[in-house]
Amino acid sequence: MRRNTLITGASSGLGEGMARHLAASGHHLAITARRVERLEALKAELVAAHPGIQVSVHALDVNDHDAVFRVFGEAADALGGLDRVIVNAGLGKGGRIGTGKFEANRETAMTNFVAALAQCEAGMQHFYERKAGHLVVISSVSAMRGMPSSMTTYAATKAGVAHLAEGIRSDLLGRKGLDITVTTLYPGYIASEMNEQVEQEQRLMVDTETGTAAMVKYIEKEVAEASVPAWPWAPIGKVMKHAPLSVVRKLV
Repeated sequence: MRRNTLITGASSGLGEGMARHLAASGHHLAITARRVERLEALKAELVAAHPGIQVSVHALDVNDHDAVFRVFGEAADALGGLDRVIVNAGLGKGGRIGTGKFEANRETAMTNFVAALAQCEAGMQHFYERKAGHLVVISSVSAMRGMPSSMTTYAATKAGVAHLAEGIRSDLLGRKGLDITVTTLYPGYIASEMNEQVEQEQRLMVDTETGTAAMVKYIEKEVAEASVPAWPWAPIGKVMKHAPLSVVRKLV
C-alpha cells in the first residue's frame, strides 16, 4: 500500500476533500498550499479524527518552481519518503481570447501547466530514486475539447497536463524494475471555490464530498485515466471528444 501522499493545493476544494478521504483510509499526508493557516486547521482536524496518521504542513506557491523542488524534498524527509504525489493546485481565471484578459489567461497557463510540469518533475525524480511511486495529475473534463469564452485557456492547460501525464506514462512502458504508475483524473463539475460562481455548472454539480470520494476511489485503484464522477462524466466525455462544437457548447 502506498501510504505517504503529497497533495498540492490542499487548503480548499478538491485538494482538501481528497486529503480527508485519504486520511480516513490511513494515509500519511504532506499537504501544501499558500494559505498555511488553513492547512494547519486541516491538519488539526485530520489528526484528531485519525490519531494513527502523520500530517506535515508545507507553505508552497507552485509558481515558485525552486520552492516546488525544495518543498517536495522537505515533505519526503518529513514522511520518510513519498509514495504518491497528487498534482492538484490550479487556477480558474481567464477571459475570452482577444478581449484584453491576457494577464489572467497567462496566470492560469503558468499555474496550471508550467507549475504542474515542475511538480511532475519533482515527483518523478523522487520516484525514480525510489524505483516506486504513483503520480496523480488532476485534469478536467473540459480538457476533452477546446472550450469557449472564459474557459478557453483553462481547458487548454488541462488538456496540456493530461498529455504531459500520458507522456510520462508512455515513457515508463517497458522499463523494468520500476513500480511507478501515472493516473490522470478528469473531474466534472464538483463543488469548489473555483467554480462556485459559475451558474451553468449547477445542473450537473455534485458536492465536494461525493466528488472527492470518487476521485480517491480511482486514485487508490491506480487507474490510468478516469472521468469523475463516472456518471455522467464518462459518457459526456466520450461525446465531447467527437461531437460538433455546437453540441459541445451545449454540454458545458
